[in-house]
Amino acid sequence: MTEVIDGVVVSGAGPVGLVTAMKLARAGIRVVVVDSEPFIRNEPRAAVYHSPVVERFDRLGLLEDLRQIGVLKQAYHYWSIDHTLLGHFTFDVLRPEDTAYPFNLHLGQPALAEVILRHLLRVPGAEVRWNTRVVGVTQNDESVTATVETAEGPKQIRARWLIGADGAHSGVRRALNLKLEGVTWPEWFVATNVRFDFTKHGYGQSNAVLDPEHWAIIPIIDQTGLWRCTYREDGHLSEDEARRLVPERYALFAPGLADCTPEAVSPYRVHDRCLETFRIGRVLMAGDAAHLINPIGGLGLTGGLLDALSLADALIAVIEGRRREHVLDAWAQERRRVFLEVTAPTAKENRRRLSERDPARRQADAERLRRLTNDPELARQALLGVFQLVGRDVLA
Repeated sequence: MTEVIDGVVVSGAGPVGLVTAMKLARAGIRVVVVDSEPFIRNEPRAAVYHSPVVERFDRLGLLEDLRQIGVLKQAYHYWSIDHTLLGHFTFDVLRPEDTAYPFNLHLGQPALAEVILRHLLRVPGAEVRWNTRVVGVTQNDESVTATVETAEGPKQIRARWLIGADGAHSGVRRALNLKLEGVTWPEWFVATNVRFDFTKHGYGQSNAVLDPEHWAIIPIIDQTGLWRCTYREDGHLSEDEARRLVPERYALFAPGLADCTPEAVSPYRVHDRCLETFRIGRVLMAGDAAHLINPIGGLGLTGGLLDALSLADALIAVIEGRRREHVLDAWAQERRRVFLEVTAPTAKENRRRLSERDPARRQADAERLRRLTNDPELARQALLGVFQLVGRDVLA
């Protein structure tokens, strides 16, 4: 028998799915979140959320909880592999008219998801079902039906709308046979969580090590002293080989780091891919389920959360009868435009700068870092560039 929900099913209990569900539930809309995992897994994933998202966290009443466990980052440091400081600038260059949130938030994605989940479950009627994987999707003009696998066997859930926010391996996307067009980069990105005092070696809150073979991103990600160290690894190695080489790679970045046992290690492949459309009838795709990009610069989940927040606003307006459904097409087109024109080019350029092999371009990049360090207005414009990720308000 098919379960009927007069509302929305959200597939994916990561930050993108949970924040979408929270906004819908707070608007009085029935929401059921399903996720294939038994709980939020503590794996090294995203960790940096830019100012536009921090502002929206505050509007949602999340920021106070997040800042109690996360770190408010206010500076960038850029290093060579021999630990020479190439450039440094802070958020002090921003003006009051630029933003009331002159900082980024650093916090591991699982911890962020846990905070949003707590706020979601405070809303009467909001529900999260774990161990529930979407394997099939059918729809008509009035509803969409998700076939899900559960511990009790397959079931069907019918709702007015289905949101696919279930990540890179999206069950919703696979059920609809949608293709992420683009490329996969050949090397491994190895994300690790480690407890080590990088500040003793001159590191700031957020650090980029520029090197063709052994670039790295090293930010602090919570107030307990946990750091994320993500670095490049040879793509010809197996995943097990990449894991075994962690101590050797750690030795490149700070004395004594190689003696530390990481709390988590996650080698993964990186993609630059996007769906042809984010709306398929009564199914709406957001976050990594809709687009994938490398994590250098922290644009992936920031972009996904901005997908979610604007999607929730548009869908609430449709369900409440304030807007026609075509506003969802406008949302889908705008968020895809932002990914293709802002997120992807910026992330690709960030990756290029970290891993540039051409000596002339490396020299030009080093000169740019010196100018960023010494020119407050240039640094300000660089920081303001991330606000393009917000995109156009389709409800305006």
